[in-house]
Amino acid sequence: MPSINLRPWREELRAKRQKEFIAMLVAVAVAAGGLFFLWNTQVSGMIAEQKARNSYIKTSMAVLDKKTKEIAELKKKREQLLARMKVIQDLQGTRPVIVRVFDELVKTLPEGLYYTSLDRKAAQVDIQGVAESNNRISGLMRNLEGSEWFANPNLRDVKAAKGGDQSAFDMTVAQVTPVSEQDDKGE
Repeated sequence: MPSINLRPWREELRAKRQKEFIAMLVAVAVAAGGLFFLWNTQVSGMIAEQKARNSYIKTSMAVLDKKTKEIAELKKKREQLLARMKVIQDLQGTRPVIVRVFDELVKTLPEGLYYTSLDRKAAQVDIQGVAESNNRISGLMRNLEGSEWFANPNLRDVKAAKGGDQSAFDMTVAQVTPVSEQDDKGE
């Protein structure tokens, strides 16, 4: 006899396929949820790492700003020290000049004349003194003009001194520093 299959095989196949579909759907959803979780974790980690880098850069910039300010202050102090050193060197370099100026004042002083006051302002020397005669004052002016340490003597005033036989004078002269022979040669 022929056998007739009365079982609903189509419905069973459909139910089996539906169960497989649901299982696949659940597997895909679990896999998608896992991937989303991994992606979210990675992005959160990258964001946290970038925030850490940003905070490190900010602290490094603060340190560098502080060091930059310190360097600027050190440069300012250095410039001040260099300026002080230059002043000291200039003073040390011109120390012998005043000695030479006084020596030259003595060398240019003719007999019968003496100084009562010397005053130096910058490169100008004010001289006041007393002379036996006006010729002595003229001789002093010639001597100052011929000196390599002085230039442009200018007689401002001549009048009779207290005793009447002497003349009091007031003059100015420019003080110059002669160029030495070594400076001329460039040595």
